[in-house]
Amino acid sequence: MTSKIGLKHIHAIAPYVGGRPISEVARDYGLDESKIVKLASNENPLGMPQSAQDAMIKAAADLGRYPDSNGFELKKVLSERLGVPADWVTLGNGSNDILELAARAVAQAGDEIIFSRHAFAVYPLATQAVGAKSIEVAPTSLYGHDLPAMLAAIKASGDKAKLVFVANPNNPTGSYLTAKEIEDFLLAVPSHIVVVLDEAYNEYLAPEQRYDAIAWVKRFPNMILSRSFSKAYGLAGLRIGYGVAQAHLTDLLNRIRQPFNVNSLAQAAAIAAFQDTAFLQKGFELNRAGYSQLTKAFDELKLSYLPSAGNFVLVKVGDDDEAGGRINLALLKRGIIVRPVGNYGLPQWLRISIGLPEENAAFISALREILAQSK
Repeated sequence: MTSKIGLKHIHAIAPYVGGRPISEVARDYGLDESKIVKLASNENPLGMPQSAQDAMIKAAADLGRYPDSNGFELKKVLSERLGVPADWVTLGNGSNDILELAARAVAQAGDEIIFSRHAFAVYPLATQAVGAKSIEVAPTSLYGHDLPAMLAAIKASGDKAKLVFVANPNNPTGSYLTAKEIEDFLLAVPSHIVVVLDEAYNEYLAPEQRYDAIAWVKRFPNMILSRSFSKAYGLAGLRIGYGVAQAHLTDLLNRIRQPFNVNSLAQAAAIAAFQDTAFLQKGFELNRAGYSQLTKAFDELKLSYLPSAGNFVLVKVGDDDEAGGRINLALLKRGIIVRPVGNYGLPQWLRISIGLPEENAAFISALREILAQSK
């Protein structure tokens, strides 16, 4: 019997499904956990920096008390480095929290939220959760954001559009927007529409790709910048991210933010990790080398892949719509966890997180074997 309890738009939500845990794959396929390679969730293969581990252990002595709900010390570190007032910073339970807070703060049933097709799966989920309508804009030929088309969607929506999500780099495609493209877009978006610039992978941009997004926050009162400690900073398991926006927007986010949404361990670890520039640089260099390792193998295997500015690569593993699922299953049976992206409308593709050199090599070896056997 279908339950009559709950709102219709909530029933319509397909829950987010993350990358499969190592323990689950070990159980399902009778594998040794220690030999499984996980390249599915864009995690930092270096793990948590030692500086963050030390800070977390120290903070653990005071876990009998509630965390600082305002995150004073972390906001102080962030505001000093970023050059913004502390009250422009909102802390989130992962940057995912910031995205959902933004949707809840400015949109409701009858409104529209605009984002690109093949963008982060949380955008439509956050939209559905507030009862708003998703306006999904077709991507460019390389599966990136078509900002002129998104502007056209804003114009077509009339006064219904309330929020636009823009990811740079984009997950799962890895596509990159230049500073000029983003700035021109921000200049063209009406001031009553909030633009969330999602930069979860910002730290992986090459030096020539980087730009000053904080300067845009200072110029555009309708912009929220969202960033994460889960990727480059290695704190995925602690769930912490932050948003930067002018005070009137952070005030809205804080009115609906859960009290104590960022725990004490996460705050302490984030303070240490944010200041650990040596760890950040090491991860950046490892990622560049791993990208070359994977793409060289894809070239040798004559597989199409998308240029990526993140810590992952999207690779096409077949021409039929069963290809992604089929190759993914064969990899799982060999103890290699990657990310099928059929739920993103890309059933022929797999997203491969960049790992340690030996992890990348294990994946490449398994993929070669699987493709050879399928001929």
